[in-house]
Amino acid sequence: MAMATNENLPPNVIKQLAKELKNLDESPPEGIQVGVNDDDFSIIYADIEGPAGTPYENGVFRMKLLLSHDFPHSPPKGYFLTRIFHPNIASNGEICVNTLKKDWNPSLGLRHVLTVVRCLLIEPFPESALNEQAGKMLLENYEEYARHARIYTGIHAKPKPKFKTGAISESTTALNVDQSIGDQKSVAVGAVVPLQSPLAPCTTASKGGNSQDQPAAVGPTHETGMSGSVAAPTPSTLKKDVGLAKVQAGKKKMDARKKSLKRL
Repeated sequence: MAMATNENLPPNVIKQLAKELKNLDESPPEGIQVGVNDDDFSIIYADIEGPAGTPYENGVFRMKLLLSHDFPHSPPKGYFLTRIFHPNIASNGEICVNTLKKDWNPSLGLRHVLTVVRCLLIEPFPESALNEQAGKMLLENYEEYARHARIYTGIHAKPKPKFKTGAISESTTALNVDQSIGDQKSVAVGAVVPLQSPLAPCTTASKGGNSQDQPAAVGPTHETGMSGSVAAPTPSTLKKDVGLAKVQAGKKKMDARKKSLKRL
């Protein structure tokens, strides 16, 4: 996979990110879907649904987070790729929020960052506006601000093509991230379990599918019903053999008597 060429981040950071991305994929935050660039984990994409009760309702806004080489010591840079009318989002899409600036902490994860960005759509901060027109309008005439925001939402924030399902899981699996010992054992067992003989009875497999719990003799069976080489004698054949021996012995005795009578 192209992951081997991912050199924008240190390997330990990539592995940590992969774990977090897998967690976001399996348990996404409300109203947020995450996507990745398989070739470059330093670019994180997210589709954010406009929160209900805001001018951004019914819109889907695509954004990206750019992670620097020294991440997580320095904060990621956030950009909206979908045009939006918002005080804290510049015309080039740059996001101004304290979580990505002075309030950044290396212990903060991507989930926290994405949640904060979505909350920004609910509660803008016009005091630190990157879009001065939107900030001024929000403070002076909310209805006019909301009208502008709804127009932008209706034109630009139409639902996007969804990210490929399972893509994050595929990417993180390529790094053997979060692979449990149990999974490794199951793979190892599966690799050495022999193929069942086509002549073996179908009941040899247990409910759990582990053929190691079954008797070793599952090879082709002979007419006697036993697996392996020579057929073992049954009680009936033993009786026949003994009876045959007795008859032969009786015949010998009779022959000996006849010979002795002739001599007399």
